[in-house]
Order: sequence, then structure tokens, then C-alpha cells
Amino acid sequence: MSKLVTMGEAVAELVPDGSSVVMGTCLESMIPFAAGHELIRRERRDLTLIGPISDILFDQLIGAGCVARVEAAWVGNVSAGLGHGYRRAAEQGRPRRIEIVDHSNLSIALGLHAGALGVPFLPTRSLLGSDIAAGSAAFEEQRDPWSDDRLLAVRAIRPDVAIVAVQRSDEEGDAHVWGNLGVTRDAVMAAERVILLAEEIVGADSIRSDPNRVLVPGFRVSAVVHSPGACHPSPVQGRYRRDHDSYGAYHEATRDEDGFADWLREWVLDVPDRDAYLERLGPRWEELRDLHEALAAPVDYGW
Repeated sequence: MSKLVTMGEAVAELVPDGSSVVMGTCLESMIPFAAGHELIRRERRDLTLIGPISDILFDQLIGAGCVARVEAAWVGNVSAGLGHGYRRAAEQGRPRRIEIVDHSNLSIALGLHAGALGVPFLPTRSLLGSDIAAGSAAFEEQRDPWSDDRLLAVRAIRPDVAIVAVQRSDEEGDAHVWGNLGVTRDAVMAAERVILLAEEIVGADSIRSDPNRVLVPGFRVSAVVHSPGACHPSPVQGRYRRDHDSYGAYHEATRDEDGFADWLREWVLDVPDRDAYLERLGPRWEELRDLHEALAAPVDYGW
């Protein structure tokens, strides 16, 4: 059964107000900006954002007033440092006050892995004595039942929705992804609903030809969106490079709320979809897609 829908249909049906959403699961690459922009255009509210390193996507959603809570290891602009929207919300409550649940990259990974396994928590020695864990409901100190050593239990994270990007998918949600996967597999298995943003839609035979590259079984996927360029300005392995200039321009443009409003109008509110967004990029988009080939060696799955 085909699960192909538009971006608008996926967000409208699967991401209501108040949802917890995990994105940015490949760290600095394959961040689903197109989905975040659709959430902004549809004025979603009271979202909980979950992720390790979302780069400026979380900052944009926070600045647009979509977010009530952030459960993350880091929010900002990898190239430039600060996320101005995040800082205004955290320090001044503008455009609204947000709740912040701090994690390390390891503890976010453990929380999602626990969610994927269906267990209530996973233990670690990391963060013991750290201010990150102090007073947080996401962690609970306990004792190793064999050695009596101190451990820290990391509570399972089970998002309502995982939004992830893939290089190619068939219409039923069986998809190939390669490059740095970060915590993507655990995020998808931990989430109640999964939206895939696919650079390319291919036949099922193409997916079956390389089973080791399949992200998760298609039955775990709720919707497939064909959205080439969905991750710009972040990179997608084998498709396009990181647009460093866009990150720098965003940093400068969003230093104050008026600048953020102007940026949001130009790059989100005044562009109805991803095709219009890429058209606005102009020749720069073609330059980012000009890659040097780095082909993998053929694999023979014969018996």
C-alpha cells in the first residue's frame, strides 16, 4: 500500500499540537528542515522537540513560537555558535517561555535506545556528578545490584513522531539511508509515528537489492514524502553539500526579533513549499549538488 503523501498532508495528519517530535537524528547532516518549515507554516504549537544536535532547525521552530519544551543535547548554530531564537526564549521568554531538559549526546542516545527496546530506562556511569543530571526528572541515580557501584538511570524517550530524511524510499516506506546515521534507527523504533522525507522514490526491487541499507521495516513508517532538497542547508550524503553561507547568513539576520521575523517571512512564510524554497536559492542550489563521485564497491548477495 502506498504511503506517499505531501508534506502538508503528513504534518496535518501526524503532527498535531502538543506532539513530541524527534528530528536531527543524524547530528549535523540530514536535518529535515522542510518538515520544520511546514510545522511553522501550519502554526503548530506546544511541541516538544527531541534531538541530539538539530543545528538551526530547533532555533527556527522556537523563534516561531511553535515550541513549549526542548529535550536535547545542544541547540544552536554549529557554524556560528549561538541560536539567537533559543537564547531569547530561554533567557527572556520571547516569543514564549520554554522548558528545557538538558541531555548529553550519550544520554539522548541511551534514552532513545531504551525507548526502542521497550524498557523504562538504561543505566550509565556518564553524567554522575554532572549538573546536567542534577534535579532532572530524566535521570535517577541507582546502585549496581552486583557491585553496589553508583549508576545513573536514563529514562526512556518515546516520541510521538520521528521525522527523518533518507536518500531513497519505495512507496511503502522501505528506505535506504547511508552516511552518518547518528541515533536515527533508535529514534524511528522508539517513536509512535514515523515520517520519511525521501530525496528519491524508487521501486521495491531497488530497496530489496541491498537489504543491509534498509533503515527500518516499512510497516514502522506512517508516511513517505517525496521531497528533494528537504534537508538544505544541512548536507545529504551523495546528494548535496552543506551550505555554510546559509548558516552564517541566518546567524547575522536573526540577532534580534525583527531580523528573525524578516528571515522567517523570506524563507518560510512566503514560500509555499520546498520547490519554491529551492527556486529562491537560485544557482547556489546547483552548486551544492555538484559532487565528486565516491562510489562504494559492489556487493554480491548471492548464495
